[in-house]
Amino acid sequence: MRLPAPPEHPRSVVYFGSPAAAVPALIALVDAGFEIPLVISMPDRRRSRRAEPSPTPVKEAALKLGIAVSEEVSDALTVTADCGVVVAYGRLIDTNVLHRLPMINVHFSLLPRWRGAAPVERALLEGDKKTGVCIMGIEPELDAGPVYRWRETDIKPTVTATELREELAILGARELVTALREGLRDPVPQEGEVSVAKKIHRADLQLDWARSAIELDRVVRVGGAWTTTNSAVLKVHEARPVEGTAIPGELDRDLVGTGEGLLRLLVVQPEGKSRLNATAWINGARLGPDAQLGT
Repeated sequence: MRLPAPPEHPRSVVYFGSPAAAVPALIALVDAGFEIPLVISMPDRRRSRRAEPSPTPVKEAALKLGIAVSEEVSDALTVTADCGVVVAYGRLIDTNVLHRLPMINVHFSLLPRWRGAAPVERALLEGDKKTGVCIMGIEPELDAGPVYRWRETDIKPTVTATELREELAILGARELVTALREGLRDPVPQEGEVSVAKKIHRADLQLDWARSAIELDRVVRVGGAWTTTNSAVLKVHEARPVEGTAIPGELDRDLVGTGEGLLRLLVVQPEGKSRLNATAWINGARLGPDAQLGT
């Protein structure tokens, strides 16, 4: 059974979103004059062990805008709206809701490349030169719906996942408003090879020094990269690939050998400590002449 298509010119929408990347589209819809009777966002949660539960960035923004917020997806059916708009909501929407409320989604990739949970991170890890946003219909299969509107952008060689996500969030907000104003008509089925953007796990972010410096730089730019030194975890927040050769994992001042080229460490974080300049860490760590990362 096919899901209902959104009306050509919706004027009121239920907004589904949670992280900071979903805030620009919410604000853009409000600024453009669309009615938003309800925002659905993920539950409040603790950001650290001792912190009190805090709202998602979308919930916080919605409350400041005077919009009602719920954590229950089924509440979308209790208000009058032409359709739902989904931007990085964070979980699958109940089939019952999908069959009763037409939906569109803002996805941060050029579909069908990178369907799934982590399209920005996977694009960086694979060294993609371009990405973009798609305004798409929703189908039962994840991120497989037809595309109403899309926009492409270059991936800059030094961009981080955070920076790229912010760029796509603004681009997606603009394209969403344009799509709704011009009309949701004649969606185009996705064509081409499908790739799946699986969720990023900690193991994906471990620096394997047998890989090239260029590949490891991508891991660092995704965020959360780590290695070990004398069995202690060392996070790598900023680095840069440079030319040269050395044994993979061998540390010479701030340069680490890789399978191809060297990786210059710029900002690191030893286990249990704050971030610091890599040179300052090396000067204080007293690692010795045969220091090796990944041990």
